[in-house]
Amino acid sequence: MSMTTLLTGTLAAAVLATLSLPLPAQQTPPPAGGDGTRNAAPGPVPRTAEGHADLLGIWMGGGPTSDIEDGLPAGESIPYTALGKKTKDSRMAKDDPEANCLPAGVPRIAPYPWRILTTPNGSHMYFLFEGNIHSYRQIFMDGRKHPDGDALNPTWYGHSTGRWDGDTLVIDTVGFNDRSWFDFVGNPHSDQLHVIERYTRKDTATMVNEITIDDPVMYTRPWKVSFTARARPNEELMEYICQENEKDSHRLEGPAIRDIPRRPGRGGR
Repeated sequence: MSMTTLLTGTLAAAVLATLSLPLPAQQTPPPAGGDGTRNAAPGPVPRTAEGHADLLGIWMGGGPTSDIEDGLPAGESIPYTALGKKTKDSRMAKDDPEANCLPAGVPRIAPYPWRILTTPNGSHMYFLFEGNIHSYRQIFMDGRKHPDGDALNPTWYGHSTGRWDGDTLVIDTVGFNDRSWFDFVGNPHSDQLHVIERYTRKDTATMVNEITIDDPVMYTRPWKVSFTARARPNEELMEYICQENEKDSHRLEGPAIRDIPRRPGRGGR
């Protein structure tokens, strides 16, 4: 048996209002962490048998949700091409793919937990997402290259290869379609998008994702953002079927704009 909680309120709630959140009727909340929330308490970086930082487990955050500008360094702004700015400004809230139960893409993160796991031999890494459509990313850790030419099939999450750079997991992704948005406010990308993510676990509680966006169609130069994920060791992924009870995307009206305050010194237009 399950029930649906509809999130309402500010922009973050407006994003989530398009998604139905089924919760088990008798779920017991997990215990609080060291900061009084469900986050893990800070401590030394856990390590694998191979000596790498251990990134496995449940995380919250680590990418843009409402506005990718939140991850910009202080004083910087997004370097749109004329087409990029025109595309963003023309987008309507009701057309957000995530609001319509489609994948979030890369580097966008739905505001729900996600899990990192690997195969026993370490050849593949997977990101499992609770939000939207029970989707996943596959990262090839076996040293292979990206496919060339027509062999690179455009997809929502692209083709990802990963490697270790010291304690940092570096994920290189190409081969996107052009259908996902970076955030709720409609920041766009083309099928020429190239994303490099650098995941660094700072302690038991936090992991920083430094992201480089390179898309010569929508942006005049490569640019970087950074987001922090929080470990949620006492949680598990829940079944979430966005399409099952989605009743709200058609209610969204107007352009895809931000209606919550921007953090001081972050980005600008």
